[in-house]
Amino acid sequence: MVITYFGVSSIKVQFGDLTIAVNPVSKQSELNQSKYKADIALVSLQHPDFNGIDNVTFGDTKPFAITGPGEYELKDVVIQGLASHSAYAGGDWINTMYLLTIENMNLCFLGGLDTKDIPKEALEKIGEVDIVFVPVSGEGVLSPAHANSCAVGLEPKLIVPLQYTDASLKAFLKEAGENPEPLDKLTIKRKDLDGKEGDVVVLTSQK
Repeated sequence: MVITYFGVSSIKVQFGDLTIAVNPVSKQSELNQSKYKADIALVSLQHPDFNGIDNVTFGDTKPFAITGPGEYELKDVVIQGLASHSAYAGGDWINTMYLLTIENMNLCFLGGLDTKDIPKEALEKIGEVDIVFVPVSGEGVLSPAHANSCAVGLEPKLIVPLQYTDASLKAFLKEAGENPEPLDKLTIKRKDLDGKEGDVVVLTSQK
């Protein structure tokens, strides 16, 4: 599995010939965008910084779009969308967190979550997490301290901070007590998670 970061909460997950776009940036956004072909697109917020299904559509090939809570199974991928809240960009949003089960790994994307206390109903469904992707900017989403607390509480093998500024990333890493070398992308297999306990992985935005 290869995981690439494109800024904000935008992640591309590739394994085999399948590509999943998580929160791709839209053409309507003022932020930098990345275009690529995706088979599945997951959208946490109906905001241009998160809902760029247009940028992962090529010609007549459109991804299967999931834009809210529910349970889905596509191309050997099990997906759960779980409702929470976000105040991203000063808004009052329903935020959908996503749990993906791929290649015997559980990936949890917290989207634009703004509270360290994940709703109890959602928390019960999340269960075991191998890799959690958590916003850390504190700008309408989790603060660095709350992001660390929330991520650690899920007891993942790896923690990937997203939606960060230099200052918020520094604060998050201080909370986590780690200072990893940033990676351009994360290439990982199930066996690579052995012995990991909340290790932080910083991905450099490829936008």
